[in-house]
Amino acid sequence: MTTPGRFPEPYGQGSGANLADILERVLDKGIVIAGDIRINLLDIELLTIKLRLVVASVDKAKEMGIDWWETDPALSSRARRSELAKENAELRERLAELETGRQEETGRSLETGRRREADHQRETDRPHKEAP
Repeated sequence: MTTPGRFPEPYGQGSGANLADILERVLDKGIVIAGDIRINLLDIELLTIKLRLVVASVDKAKEMGIDWWETDPALSSRARRSELAKENAELRERLAELETGRQEETGRSLETGRRREADHQRETDRPHKEAP
C-alpha cells in the first residue's frame, strides 16, 4: 500500500549495479552473437546474409587476435600516417624514374645532336671534287 505523496519504488531497484556488472563481465570475457538469414523462393536460394557480432573490450579483442581498427586509416591516426608515408615513398620513386628517363632522353638528344654536328663538320671539311 502506498501512502499519499510518496511514489512507488521503481521496479528492480539496484539493477544499475547489476547492469554494470553484466557489462563488465561481457567486455571482460567477450560474447559472440551469430545468425544467418536466408531468403528462398520456390526452393531457390535468393539471398543469404551471415551475421557475426563480437562484443568485447579492446584488450580482449587483441588477445583474440582482432585488431583491424589499428590498420584502418579511417579509425587510426597511426595507420593514416603509415598510409601517407607509403604513398609519399611511391610518389618519390615514380618521380625518380621519370627524372631518370628524362635525363636519358636528354642525353640521347645531346648525343644525336653531336653526331649530326660532327657529320656536318666532316662534310664541310671534305674537299669537293669537281665533275669532269
